Amino acid sequence: MNKTIIIKLKAAGSRLSKFSIYDDMGNLLASDVPKSQLISGLAVVVADTVSVIVIKAEGNSCCNKSWNIPVTTIKQYQLAAIQYQERNTASLWTHLKNPVIYNKYYDCVKPYIIEYPFAYKYQDEILQSVQDYTKAYKYFPDPDGISDDNRKIETDDAWFNKAVLYNGQQSTGVLELVPKPINNLKEYLKYPLYNAESKTITFTKSDNFYQYNTFWSLVKYKQEPLFVRTCESLSIDKVVNQANMDYGKRSFKKEPLRAKELKVRHILDNRFDAHLVSQFIITPSQISYK
Repeated sequence: MNKTIIIKLKAAGSRLSKFSIYDDMGNLLASDVPKSQLISGLAVVVADTVSVIVIKAEGNSCCNKSWNIPVTTIKQYQLAAIQYQERNTASLWTHLKNPVIYNKYYDCVKPYIIEYPFAYKYQDEILQSVQDYTKAYKYFPDPDGISDDNRKIETDDAWFNKAVLYNGQQSTGVLELVPKPINNLKEYLKYPLYNAESKTITFTKSDNFYQYNTFWSLVKYKQEPLFVRTCESLSIDKVVNQANMDYGKRSFKKEPLRAKELKVRHILDNRFDAHLVSQFIITPSQISYK
């Protein structure tokens, strides 16, 4: 036998917008439920044996948060009297309590982003490659639970996993960075990989420089913006306007990055156990003559 229950939201933070509803057996009851619908009241049909409803927040900024709500019986006038309240709880951040964890807050990996601006002289210059001198450390747990510089190693494969190179009219879009396969020519020849919203290229480490060079401008329309404002985290100032990027394969029309300025944006958002100490970066280029 089945029963109908009504789920009504009493309070939530302003950044929560959509939810998924499950029963205590893991069965999906509803997905992409807007917050406004839960505020008004959502009716779902469940088995008589269900005693708990699981509400899961959707979106990258929600960190897979979920709440277990017991199924209870209330009178109709009590249900109608429930008034929604928006609650945003302030909290105090505590950093570096665990010496092996970085860029992880409330169990969520948050991006570490660093952007370098370059200005050239009188003539335009064409970017040839990017060489970044960054030290990547991995720390080992300390018995005392404090940061210990003696319990670390410098690695060669832990680095930024994304890059965006751009100027006023050109952009590479999102470049996914992966280490170059060593002693495996077949695997290496698979790159670059063309994804729906990124292009995957390889990087190498030589003479303590991380470097890569497989890029060109992917902008469709120079009359459209290269970036848009993010709605997931206000701490991130901008994200690539994917609607204006063409990640398809190109045997021709590979427009080099050519201008009197350049910005290199490096992003780490797929791990939290690497401590990146950025030293400096160079962008070898050549003068472009017309």
